[in-house]
Amino acid sequence: MPQNQIFDLLLRNARLRGGQTLQDIAVRQGRIAAIGPALAGTAVVEEDAGGRLVLPGLVDTHIHLDKSCLLCRCRDASGGLKGAIAAVSRLKRDFTIEDVYERGARTLERAITQGTMHMRTHVELDPLVGLRSFEAMKRLKRDYAFAIDLSICVFPQEGMTHDPAVERLLTQALAEGADLLGGCPYTDADPSLHMERIFALAVAHDVDLDFHLDFDLDPSWSHLEEICRRTMAAGWQGRVAVGHATKLAAIDDAALGRVIALLADAGVGVTALPTTDLYLNGRDANHRAPRGVAPVHRLAEGGVAVSVATNNVLNPFTPFGDGSLMRMGNLYANLMHLGPESFGDCLDMISNGAARLMRITDYGIAVGGQADLIVLDADDEAEAFGGIAAPLMGFKRGRKSFVRPAATLLR
Repeated sequence: MPQNQIFDLLLRNARLRGGQTLQDIAVRQGRIAAIGPALAGTAVVEEDAGGRLVLPGLVDTHIHLDKSCLLCRCRDASGGLKGAIAAVSRLKRDFTIEDVYERGARTLERAITQGTMHMRTHVELDPLVGLRSFEAMKRLKRDYAFAIDLSICVFPQEGMTHDPAVERLLTQALAEGADLLGGCPYTDADPSLHMERIFALAVAHDVDLDFHLDFDLDPSWSHLEEICRRTMAAGWQGRVAVGHATKLAAIDDAALGRVIALLADAGVGVTALPTTDLYLNGRDANHRAPRGVAPVHRLAEGGVAVSVATNNVLNPFTPFGDGSLMRMGNLYANLMHLGPESFGDCLDMISNGAARLMRITDYGIAVGGQADLIVLDADDEAEAFGGIAAPLMGFKRGRKSFVRPAATLLR
């Protein structure tokens, strides 16, 4: 490389996944211009990773910013999934744009400083809340664009076929900037009609789909096959994902093999949501409760696009959470008895694989790719994942977007 090369950023001494030699990463105009050891040239900003592991910005494919941080308003919510839906439903009519924005911003900032740089937030639309939560999400998307790409998925949490106003709200949101559409058939009085109308809207507006689906442990019925069938009929292969799909944790090996083949053929991705799925499933079994989390690593082996994501933070659905996808991936590995030989696959579920599910282009640490980078407080991939290493700094499109100084002992 000529000595007179000038870059916007030079990140020195980065350890990349699968590499032994430390690399420098050069960035120009928000994209990676060069990668190599001891790159020549100068930069407006130069940082030293100090031999630490550098990853592409993490990808959260499924979160609910609009109903995060509600614990102070409904600490007594109980009754599993139905109880959580009812608790939030009682609160929604009083949501304001400012309230949703403030709570969403708190959660978003936590996620950003934990290394997340791409996020799909699901937003409830219905006559109770109208478009207020959606308006707040649009503001968050604009105000935090310096640090994260926020994709807005509008969906009817409490069904849509019972009230024509729900479909009108979804249509209006799609016309006013929603990025994609979601569905929740299991809460609708007519699940099949629900799916039919959601697919029709998606095709009419040319948007991707992301369903809440099969969220229980009863293997006697499922909506997954119908989703796959409708996906292929619409020609929407690669553009449909489902979240939860916890029924997959309750079927036998032969049935799981058939489902994996069906999902792969239909190009339908699956997201596991460990904290919520653990917290809400299997309550009737008391201390014998099953894990209740979809085995998405098995799906990935069959060619299905998969991810592990956050879902809910500090609300009746999940009264936990700090926005850390590293912690979420680590929890998934614990649940599935996955050791160090599988840590790389689990990292993919919050990075490369998650980006594939969301159809993010130019993702990853490669020349020409978008310069979204995080530096972890670890110099080894297995230790970083196993130890839930904290990110020390992040660069969004080559610009430093957050810092988290390493803890220091004062002896």
